Amino acid sequence: MANNTTHTIEYKTLTKILLILLFLTFVTVEITSIHLGPLTVTVALLIAGVKAFLVLSNFMHLKYESLLLRIFVAMVFVLFALIIVITFIDYAFR
Repeated sequence: MANNTTHTIEYKTLTKILLILLFLTFVTVEITSIHLGPLTVTVALLIAGVKAFLVLSNFMHLKYESLLLRIFVAMVFVLFALIIVITFIDYAFR
């Protein structure tokens, strides 16, 4: 953490984040029962990305870190998205 400071998050906020994560998990499971064709995996990955952002920013206190560290984490997400897109392109043209 920046400058060795301690950041506390209220239980009310943590409870809201937990309920949002549970809801998004339910949506991810239910999206598999809806026939969206190739978009099913895309929607599930987008929801997983939102859940990862919530966990990183709140439970891992990333929103209190320096801008440089947040940029590095964003670059990892961009790289992951690029790898997923390249994999889907390769799969589509086989």
